[in-house]
Amino acid sequence: MNSSKIFIDGQEGTTGLKIRERLVGRTDFELLEIDPLKRKNESARRDCLSAADIAILCLPDEAAKQAVELVNESSTRVIDASTAHRVAAGWTYGLPELSSSHRDAIRGARYVANPGCHATAFALGLYPLIGAGILGRDYPIFSNSLTGYSGGGKKVIAKVESVGPASLWGMRPYALSLKHKHLPEMQRVLGLDFPPGFLPILGPFYQGMIVSTLLETRLLKRRVAARDLHEVLVSYYSGERFVRVMPFESAEFLDEGYLSPLECNDTNRAEIFVFGHDSQALIAVRLDNLGKGASGAAVQSLNLMLDRPEEMGLVS
Repeated sequence: MNSSKIFIDGQEGTTGLKIRERLVGRTDFELLEIDPLKRKNESARRDCLSAADIAILCLPDEAAKQAVELVNESSTRVIDASTAHRVAAGWTYGLPELSSSHRDAIRGARYVANPGCHATAFALGLYPLIGAGILGRDYPIFSNSLTGYSGGGKKVIAKVESVGPASLWGMRPYALSLKHKHLPEMQRVLGLDFPPGFLPILGPFYQGMIVSTLLETRLLKRRVAARDLHEVLVSYYSGERFVRVMPFESAEFLDEGYLSPLECNDTNRAEIFVFGHDSQALIAVRLDNLGKGASGAAVQSLNLMLDRPEEMGLVS
């Protein structure tokens, strides 16, 4: 294999650290390092960014935009893990399981936007139903997400852990104005006529998440039962390494009727559950918000861009 050069800009953050963990030890590329004392020095960052074949940005939105400007005059390809470019023109959305055209676009892209964790689970559960002509683009979708507090970044992690055991933090709904930053990409990736309703909830656990959507079958474009939706999803994701559609109702994967958000932690796996009956269906997607929802997704796109096996360095 040709030795490519990879640079992580912002590897000290939660996502950057997890990406680095997945890349250290690989011999199919060179991982560029910046002097820790110069990690905020624009000239030093520009040198590393420009020297890289692919740069992975793990930065706040404004810093990510600045980093892209720094490589405008070079040939560096970019994977951006921030929110800054997920609906921007010229950027490819980094969720290859959505379709073969999504996967091919990532392979050849110069700019790839890493999806948000909530948006990843939301899209995986509903995108096939749009394409099958079952879920209308004008359907009044409402989803909620139960997620580990690590998704809030260093400040939220410090705040939660400052109170003592995470259990003292409790369950905390947020983004109550219904304007969560993932909404634009959630609407865009499904091609919805209106933004979905979305309520995220921080749980008293570090990582892991479940995004759930209740569908009223009488409002669908075709009258189908929950079991029919399950069959559509099984067929759609057949052969996908990282997306598993679990058996319908999946009693054997529940803990006395409870669905844990933790079972995909430390993997790049997403699990799709379907529950319900003739008039209502619940689609629940479980993944690791730090894995398939962040660092694992970035590595998966990196592998595609480098023409490596998609699963390289990842746990399914």
